[in-house]
Amino acid sequence: GRVMFVGPVTGEVASGDHGEGRMEEPEAIAAAILAALEGRLVAATARDLEGVRLLVSAGPTVEDLDPVRFLGNRSTGKMGFAIAERAARRGASVVLVTGPVALPTPAGVRRVDVRSALSMQDALLRELGAGFAEQDALVMAAAVGDYRFAQTFAEKVKRSGASLSLELVPNPDVLAGVGAARRGARPVLVGFAVETADDAGIVELARKKLLDKRVDLVVGNHAAESFGHETNRAALVTATDAAWTSTADKRALADGILDRVRALLDPALRPADPA
Repeated sequence: GRVMFVGPVTGEVASGDHGEGRMEEPEAIAAAILAALEGRLVAATARDLEGVRLLVSAGPTVEDLDPVRFLGNRSTGKMGFAIAERAARRGASVVLVTGPVALPTPAGVRRVDVRSALSMQDALLRELGAGFAEQDALVMAAAVGDYRFAQTFAEKVKRSGASLSLELVPNPDVLAGVGAARRGARPVLVGFAVETADDAGIVELARKKLLDKRVDLVVGNHAAESFGHETNRAALVTATDAAWTSTADKRALADGILDRVRALLDPALRPADPA
């Protein structure tokens, strides 16, 4: 029990070949060390998600126009990565499906990298498995793009000086598709609503998303307070109530969200209202 392995990972190795054998990034090694040290100090009762299988999505999706340009959004992935990190430290078995971000993989988390909305959909459905039986909960923290280009180009689109019109077509709504196909209460489904309304408007929009997508919890927040920040403030909205958290580190908010997930998995464990 005194030895652990971090890596190896898949990537380019010293010989120039590409495959499994590359050293894990130093940030990920440091995170694993800190997690191991922390684990010795945390009581076993703190691992309250032991046995829970959790699927988390994070980051943006990117829709390529050509080899140079793409359509994306401002998500950094920090919220989703915080949820994955805290869930793993609380004992859950965590799979993290992420768009392109510059963040190290949290210790104890299995990471799947994707790029487009369609590739994220494919990865999430694969991890959920037949009948969604492979996961107990899905936390959809990723900012999945609503549209993609109708046409993509193998070579760079050259500037001509004339006006250019590009047609966009809608991407599938991944979470709504899972919500519509789910039978029963599993997996627990958590969505996010990043909006530009006031507090009351965000709660209203979050509840509409909760009903439209047939999910159990929606985390509503202000775009100006969430993207790119280490802290966040959010409304935790269910079909029956809504409670705003105070502004806190995203790891603290992640724990509040995970408390709600735990209660949804076991209704006898109702969490306290967020601070």
